[in-house]
Amino acid sequence: MSQQSLDTVFQEWHDNQAIAEQMIPLIGRLYRHNNVVTTMFGRSLFNRSVIRIIKDHRFVRKVEGTELHVKDTFPLVQAMMELNLGPAHVDVGKLGVMWKKQGGGDPVAFMREQLAQIVDAHDPKAVGEAQDVVLYGFGRIGRILARVLVEKAGGGNLLRLRAIVVRGRGDITKDLEKRASLLRRDSVHGPFDGTISVDAEARTLTANGNVIKVIYADSPAEVDYTQYGISNAVVVDNTGMWRDEEGLGQHLACKGVSKAVLTAPGKGDIKNIVYGINHADISEDDHIISAASCTTNAIVPVLKVLNDEYGIEHGHVETVHAYTNDQNLIDNYHKGDRRGRSAPLNMVLTETGAAKAVAKALPELSGKLTGNAIRVPTPNVSMAILNLTLNREVEAATLNDYLRGMSLDSPFQKQIDYVDSPEVVSTDFVGNRHAGIVDAKATIGNGRHAVLYVWYDNEFGYSCQVIRMLQHISSVNFVKLPQALN
Repeated sequence: MSQQSLDTVFQEWHDNQAIAEQMIPLIGRLYRHNNVVTTMFGRSLFNRSVIRIIKDHRFVRKVEGTELHVKDTFPLVQAMMELNLGPAHVDVGKLGVMWKKQGGGDPVAFMREQLAQIVDAHDPKAVGEAQDVVLYGFGRIGRILARVLVEKAGGGNLLRLRAIVVRGRGDITKDLEKRASLLRRDSVHGPFDGTISVDAEARTLTANGNVIKVIYADSPAEVDYTQYGISNAVVVDNTGMWRDEEGLGQHLACKGVSKAVLTAPGKGDIKNIVYGINHADISEDDHIISAASCTTNAIVPVLKVLNDEYGIEHGHVETVHAYTNDQNLIDNYHKGDRRGRSAPLNMVLTETGAAKAVAKALPELSGKLTGNAIRVPTPNVSMAILNLTLNREVEAATLNDYLRGMSLDSPFQKQIDYVDSPEVVSTDFVGNRHAGIVDAKATIGNGRHAVLYVWYDNEFGYSCQVIRMLQHISSVNFVKLPQALN
């Protein structure tokens, strides 16, 4: 390659950086002023770096087989600024591909036609009523939920993290500093994107301008949320201490609480919800709801679309799961079989209720699945292996084409992601916001027998599913454009 060619490539990169830099304030204004979330084939562009925006454009090459550059989408983002848009999620990546395929033209006219549903629909008075959220417990899931809630604050999201409830730890000042430090730094998910300050006298953490009250209590019965100006709150119980209606009902007995959400499988008649699959089953009378498990959230969307298209006769789910705080660092007593053995040193065979839990979200698969689990020495990101017998024959390529389509143009695009790379490993999916990611290279199709490998960030991806359910029960719903094809 000549020096002139090298200089041209380098200049193109700098030009793309300059355009992405110009896009960032426009994306931010659309979010904060119009409540419009811009995405690139499902990946949010809001609050992203210049490099991340360019990488997300490069991603389009993998899913569409065509290049999409920031110079292709920048005119569309500029056009959106002129249309006085109402609240929506707008995939400028998909619109950019459409615009390129039709040969370009007037970007304002194109976007006015494609976004007709929300053009001139901005109403600054129709902000809606904010929903107070309380996190009961501040462990792994609690802190990730806090990160996502803080990230999404404003822009019409309406979910406000008002408080966290933890047990007393003696010296309150030291305890608050420790809570702040754990939120600020994470060995798996990296540093918190923003600033966190502590007010020991007020017993608050302030994260990116969000003032979060820290309430010390050993049981729900000790808390009166109205004392802190909190009302009609949704309490998200991350402790796992109570999984039935009686136990979780303690939250509803507290003043200022309207609903309780469990971040674990619920027992008894509690509805186990996998957002995107059966969230429509939630009624106004449901005051206690379970967000099921991370594994159930990962596999149910894939099982749903497979059963719809091919029919599932029976199957087995094997979960290869990262170790959790429930296990021991070194060999010690544990009430569960095998879980007392050192988590960082062993693969630990254990049970999973995910296969049976599938039936609570997909009754049509009741009694058709078995399951088991292996805990492995990694701190995060797990995999579910779906070994299925279908009602009709299928080849791997056909199966992958179908699942790829579901990940891009269906109502399940937030739940199902798709990767087709021979090099990916578990750490590549840390921070992935989908419920599960189909690994196309590993798919097997042989007659009516199919084997699928589904990755999932059992912490972050699951937490995003919980947030989506919180938005739903709080009536935070957005129009999604362009409309899904399936």
